[in-house]
Amino acid sequence: MVPARPGRNPEPPRRHRGTAPEAAPLPQRHFRRIAEVERPRAAMAAGPGRDSPGMARSSPGTAWNSLGTLRSSLGVLRALLVAALAAGSCQGNSVHRKIYITLNHTAPCVRLLNATHQIGCQSSLSGDTGVIHVVEKEQDLEWALAKGPHPPYMVLLDGHLFSREVLMQLKGSSRISGLAVAAASPAPSQGFSPGLKCPNDGFGVYSDTYGPQFAHCNGSQWNPGGSGLSYEDFPFPIFLLQDANETQLIKECFQAHNVPPSPGSVPQFPLCAMQLQAHMHAAASTVTCMRRSSLQSAFSINPEIVCDPLLDYNVWSSLQPINASGRLQPEQQLVLAATRVDSHSFFWNVAPGAEAAVGSFVALLAAAQALQAAPGSQSLPRNVLFVFFQGETFDYIGSSRLVFDMEQEKFPVRLENIGAFLELGQVSLRNSSVLWMHTDPVSRRNESVESQVQEILAVLRSSGAGSGLSLQEPGVSQPLPPSSFQRFLRSRSIPGVVLSDHRAAFRNRYFQSIYDTAESIGLRYPEGLSPEQQLHFVTGTAQALAEVATLVARALFTLAGGKSGTESIQADPGTVTRLLYGFLLNSNNSWFQSLIKPDQKGILGPFPQHYVAVSSPTNTTQLLQAVLGNLTGASVNLSREQCQSPGKSPGTQPELFEYWWVQGPLEGNSSSRLPGCVRSGVRLSPALSPAFELRRWDSPEFSTWTESRWKDIRARIFLVASRELELLTLALGVLVLLLSLLCTFLINSKAALLFGLPAPPGPSGY
Repeated sequence: MVPARPGRNPEPPRRHRGTAPEAAPLPQRHFRRIAEVERPRAAMAAGPGRDSPGMARSSPGTAWNSLGTLRSSLGVLRALLVAALAAGSCQGNSVHRKIYITLNHTAPCVRLLNATHQIGCQSSLSGDTGVIHVVEKEQDLEWALAKGPHPPYMVLLDGHLFSREVLMQLKGSSRISGLAVAAASPAPSQGFSPGLKCPNDGFGVYSDTYGPQFAHCNGSQWNPGGSGLSYEDFPFPIFLLQDANETQLIKECFQAHNVPPSPGSVPQFPLCAMQLQAHMHAAASTVTCMRRSSLQSAFSINPEIVCDPLLDYNVWSSLQPINASGRLQPEQQLVLAATRVDSHSFFWNVAPGAEAAVGSFVALLAAAQALQAAPGSQSLPRNVLFVFFQGETFDYIGSSRLVFDMEQEKFPVRLENIGAFLELGQVSLRNSSVLWMHTDPVSRRNESVESQVQEILAVLRSSGAGSGLSLQEPGVSQPLPPSSFQRFLRSRSIPGVVLSDHRAAFRNRYFQSIYDTAESIGLRYPEGLSPEQQLHFVTGTAQALAEVATLVARALFTLAGGKSGTESIQADPGTVTRLLYGFLLNSNNSWFQSLIKPDQKGILGPFPQHYVAVSSPTNTTQLLQAVLGNLTGASVNLSREQCQSPGKSPGTQPELFEYWWVQGPLEGNSSSRLPGCVRSGVRLSPALSPAFELRRWDSPEFSTWTESRWKDIRARIFLVASRELELLTLALGVLVLLLSLLCTFLINSKAALLFGLPAPPGPSGY
């Protein structure tokens, strides 16, 4: 189950991953309370009474004893009845499990909204139900769309058929109530990208006033395989089945109950059905849902928030310490090295992003470590600022916020302090040893900018020659690919270069999809290796990214004013391979465990995902902060108390450094660790779109993406009877109820005759 987000309005937990909350058995203390209530009633009924006038008195002792015995017997019967009801309640879960089979390993498609529309999927309030139909080839669709006699249908779709053409057919039919997708294994060879052909269109630098010939990806489709599925709105739920065993279970249920016994016949009841529940609270657009939430917050004690902005934190650090509470002087120039951290797919929180994000930020992490260890790096004329942007998938959330903060002087660095900009785009799938250097042809029309860009290009070429890489330009007539650098160019002409493995269109065939995994970038290990051995095994992918990291570190050293000694700067392939393993396969490994704080164990786990989300900081951000701090920081001799409260110790300079008390490595073969204090300059800055800071929810300039809230996410299968049998069952139930009421009335009216109740004693005469 996915826990509810922290820091939100008090309401029932809503972030459930495909699990159905079962009815909990009634607590035993409730049964005791019932019995305690019944016993005083029995005691009151057995108490002294008086005979009615005109009636003969029985012997007081005999009458009272008989009445008391009878009332005691009735009390015992009541107690037995309560016990029987309690036993039945305790068995409720067992009955529920016999009826439903819950699917515990699923991921839903959820609703996202921006200033103008909504995308994603949703179910009805109580979930959508349909008879299961397995579609393994396109011809199987005809049964669900036209021929099948028992609509609506819940389609189990093979991952190789998960395409825009198929989903548009299903979307246009009233016979479809939902869709469960079995992930294709191996990934589709032809590629699969549910993203847009022109990512982040309208939010980069190119527009009708700046390079109009390049606006809207004119002449350069960066993601030609993009189907745009992630940006469609579907009126029914769509779930990803992540467990092959559960997929097989559904297929077996379908084969046993839903396949016609003979050609030309129809399936016989009972039929195997599925229920998918993912009801979204928000609708229409960000403007609508934020206004509703704002009104609720203003006038309600317990406001019902219906959507939340996508947000997180950017992670930044510098080669030389920067006072986080101060401001650099305009003459203090630095080099900004950046990349993105997040990714996205059609399904919620399934965003491996191996090529889209992980390869590039791993290379920049290794470059930061290599540059920090370079001789003379602390005395370079220019500083180097490393920034890892969050939320770039959704119209440049992180970079637009950093530019906004720089302009508002809410960040230590101003835009005029940036002398050069170097960004790592997608770099994990380069062809041979070639990397492409992308620049902005519009800003290069300025002679000053052109000369500075030529200097950056020359530095990259010379640094690449020393590390075995060939750096090439795609041509000055080509615009920048989607990149964070574009958001900086919207505010100021800054000389900069974006490095990537593609000349024009992306080499990544699985951009923004569930298949952008470790396998897609060639991360493979020999058979028989243990997880610990895989953690340290240097793969070919790790070696290639280490070469990119070496190039970047050497280029940054030269751009920052370094004159010689770049040959000694070398990124560590061992560090790169551990980073790839941790951020793509399993963050719960021995190395990551040693880098985090003791209270951060919950952020570790297998198959990390890099979706920006609405709760912050995300696991990726926290891990990135910890890793960068350990790679570029230093161990200091401080106690735990001093490390956690550095302001109380002299000489710690908390305005320049952050201090982390980390778990440390294991001590030999024991389970105990060697904790310590790490000092670094790694900090966080907000990655929340300025549109929400300014309450401009319809902004055409800034990202306005929000995510709908929901209460329950669950999927389950069960057998469904025919409509006739359901009506017959209902009728019999009503009949039994009426007969029960009649019997109860008759027994109650003839209780004295049936149970031989003695006449109550009359008034005593003295």
